[in-house]
Amino acid sequence: MAHWQDGRAVLRVGADPTEIPVEIAASYGARTRGLLGRDGIDGAMLLTPAASVHTFRMRFAIDVAYLDRDFGVLAVATMAPGRLGLPRLRARHVLEAAAGAMAGWGLRAGTTVEVDLPGRLTPG
Repeated sequence: MAHWQDGRAVLRVGADPTEIPVEIAASYGARTRGLLGRDGIDGAMLLTPAASVHTFRMRFAIDVAYLDRDFGVLAVATMAPGRLGLPRLRARHVLEAAAGAMAGWGLRAGTTVEVDLPGRLTPG
């Protein structure tokens, strides 16, 4: 099992070579804080481990992708501020981005994503 740490990485969606900046939120504090207090995000945030999210006290709508342990996308949803997402069975990670961003990246259920950490690929 991989050891995740808070920090920055690069996200790739499917076979698309486009690099999307991603913030890793692996500690309890970073996962709890998430996107709260922000007016937006450039790229995405990966919460790990996580199986659900909420948007209480958030300032903007977000896309949420629920990922399995192999970084396969189980489901994608758009959530307005003030909502509670239900936990997803088999979800181990949650990816968050500004509403509409994931469609632009071609990210949808059935897609696989890769997180390229500095010096290595997705922890396995």
